[in-house]
Amino acid sequence: MRLRHIEVFHAIMQVGTISGAAQVLHISQPAVTKVLQHCELQLGMPLFERVRGKLYPKPEAHRLFAETEKLHRDLQGIRRLAASLKGGAVDTIRLVATPTIAVSVLPQAMTVWRKEFPHTRCELGTHHTSEIVQTLRLGEADLALSLQDPHHPGIVAEALAEGVMTVIAPPGSWSEDLCGQPVGPDGLSGELIGHADNDPLGEQLVAACEAQGVHPVFHTVVQTYQIARSLVEAGAGMAVVDPFTAASAQDARVQRRAWTPPIPVQLFLLTASNAPLSHGARALVACIGAAARQCLLRGAPS
Repeated sequence: MRLRHIEVFHAIMQVGTISGAAQVLHISQPAVTKVLQHCELQLGMPLFERVRGKLYPKPEAHRLFAETEKLHRDLQGIRRLAASLKGGAVDTIRLVATPTIAVSVLPQAMTVWRKEFPHTRCELGTHHTSEIVQTLRLGEADLALSLQDPHHPGIVAEALAEGVMTVIAPPGSWSEDLCGQPVGPDGLSGELIGHADNDPLGEQLVAACEAQGVHPVFHTVVQTYQIARSLVEAGAGMAVVDPFTAASAQDARVQRRAWTPPIPVQLFLLTASNAPLSHGARALVACIGAAARQCLLRGAPS
């Protein structure tokens, strides 16, 4: 199949008709028909059943569609790059972050960075750390943000900010004079929201509790710190979370206390060791670091 065949085939699969594909591609219906016929002739088989003006994909068409989906996305990316080059916006920054950082730190950082780089294209995505490493190694992202250093030989980790794990609880859980004081395992009460078994910070939390003879029981276990925060804000219990998540919680709906003994939490910039950052990307990193430190100050228990 040629690239033009794939483009037309993909459009037909999406909209289901020759006329619809012609509209999507901004070409005439006879042109779509001609390309499809040539494609099927080269393949030596029909891809669609034609019934009363509509096209119904054959099983072979569905298999081809799945295989050509990535190539079609790549073609769209090339078009976007070409448009950016024409408009003078040469730089494209691809950033992935864990969900916690994407919600708590990135919005403020992006707002500040955009004032200096109003035309630079920035693609934002979210992944867990294990997926982030693969994304960087495959060259599908330029930089990433995580609360974990993956200790991978092909990944460079640079600490941008550091805080400590924080206990958040519904209003009224503690008296006001206690909110400025740290709380340890013996201070946990009521419903405690836990983290997934493979969560590194969650593992440190359980180890700290067991070291003091406390064996926490979790009836609710979550995959992300943001879910834990939302549950606490709704009054479903208390949770020990990273400081960025704690800072992003609504002041009127949570109380905060630092966890003791302190469990340090760092925000890491992750990059591929063989891929230096552009000027715009490095400027974005500086904005992220500043926003992260401001976030920690804003969310510090008092």
